[in-house]
Amino acid sequence: MLVSLVLLLAAAAPAADTTHCTQAAAFLRDEQRMAAIVEPDTMNDWRSQQRVAGCRITASGATTIGVRDEAIRLYDRLRAAKWVRTPDPRDAPSEASMRFRWRQSDCLFNVSRDAMLFTDAEQRAAEAVPIKTDESRYAVFVQCFTVMPPAARGAS
Repeated sequence: MLVSLVLLLAAAAPAADTTHCTQAAAFLRDEQRMAAIVEPDTMNDWRSQQRVAGCRITASGATTIGVRDEAIRLYDRLRAAKWVRTPDPRDAPSEASMRFRWRQSDCLFNVSRDAMLFTDAEQRAAEAVPIKTDESRYAVFVQCFTVMPPAARGAS
């Protein structure tokens, strides 16, 4: 019985894959000078109304311009690097997140002042970034997965 349940759960959960995080992680490391940790993940995508396989990036950085202005700069740099807003993005409801697309990957970027999830990855990323006297720490959490069409409006 237990083996059947495990097999059923394994079949129902999509296989996690980190390839959709490659470009976003490179951007955070190279353009934002952040420590970035990539891990496989599965998530509920409210835009497509599906449970999807993908990955997450937990990143930590230092800023001298404040978190709000750093978030604006990050989104401006994403656009300059040719990331585009996902058509009809339906970003995280009531959150400071934005969904961008790179080729066949959709990535939801979230900038925050502090660690929000209290994960080992947040702690490791923060420890990898020394903070100078005139700097403050900020965090970026990204979830990426394959491009999918949005669910019809009103679908549940």
